[in-house]
Amino acid sequence: MIILIPSYEPTFRLLDVVAGIRGAVPWLTVLVVDDGSGPDYAPVFEAARMAGARVLSYPQNRGKGHALKAGFRYAQSRWPGEDVVTADGDGQHSTADIIRVAETLRSSERIVLGGRRFTGSVPLRSRAGNAISRRLFRAASGLTVHDTQTGLRGFPAASIGWLTTVTGERFEYELNVLLQASSAGLAVQELPIDTIYLDENASSHFRPIVDSARVMLPMLRFAASSFTAFLLDLVLLQLLYVATGSLLGSVIGARLMSASVNFVVNRQLVFGSREPGNLKRHVIRYVGLATTLLAASYGLLAGLTALGLPLLAAKVITDATLYLASFAVQRRLVFRAQAPAVTNGSGSVAPWSRRKGGYASVSSST
Repeated sequence: MIILIPSYEPTFRLLDVVAGIRGAVPWLTVLVVDDGSGPDYAPVFEAARMAGARVLSYPQNRGKGHALKAGFRYAQSRWPGEDVVTADGDGQHSTADIIRVAETLRSSERIVLGGRRFTGSVPLRSRAGNAISRRLFRAASGLTVHDTQTGLRGFPAASIGWLTTVTGERFEYELNVLLQASSAGLAVQELPIDTIYLDENASSHFRPIVDSARVMLPMLRFAASSFTAFLLDLVLLQLLYVATGSLLGSVIGARLMSASVNFVVNRQLVFGSREPGNLKRHVIRYVGLATTLLAASYGLLAGLTALGLPLLAAKVITDATLYLASFAVQRRLVFRAQAPAVTNGSGSVAPWSRRKGGYASVSSST
């Protein structure tokens, strides 16, 4: 198993993390990725090497997502078939929690998250940021994850190749992984871990405004796409209803045109599913979803207008009700990625397999 630690301009706490892991489980491989920290931090990374870590460096800062993917690629090429646990290098994850995630991963076919509960003295930006992210994530995916921003995660070997294809170069990458996991056939399990913040989390490079926007970008893109389709659908519905007097015909005509635009935008820009070979599958699934939503939309519109609500107000209420359901179905079913595969040492595709067991001797020592 590989312990992957992305690091940018680290303090010497990185050495405590490396030494803690190596001291508890000497046979674990610790891979530190220097995300373009520069020559001033070379002594820290050299000390990490001396403590037993392997260090992968590149000259320019590219972001946490890029560092994680660089580490996954290196691990896949150097140690094919090995599980990977990611952890932060600033001391926010205790050695005991890192080992717990590793032990759980060894006997699981799931992504394992070390989820903080944000109790005690927690910096306001961390508490607020995670609360917003958690609620938006649940609304978008239907999954309840307490800590969507945790850097302590365990990934089964079969998922490593897929992880290198997930979009995002900075902090948004980790949320994208969770948003796309179910579509890739990966379940998620969360373990409670200690909430540790040192010096009010001063060592964090997370920028509350810029990076929060990056983290929420997939949902913001979908919101923009849906709002555009909503406006188009609304205008067309009004025009067709005035022209024909038929509510059913107007709903169908407006939805056909707005849904066509929405399909192209979501496939190309929101969910990034551009493979030509998947177009037919995407069209069939999207038509099924659109048909279901159309029936639901007509039913709600008919019911609300029958109650005396104006058509415009009824349309707003109807589309707001169906918005989150549409996002979840499109991400998890319509534009879902192919299930991940793992390659064996010869480069051929091997079936999903697990090595049962755990670190029984480690549990007693920690």
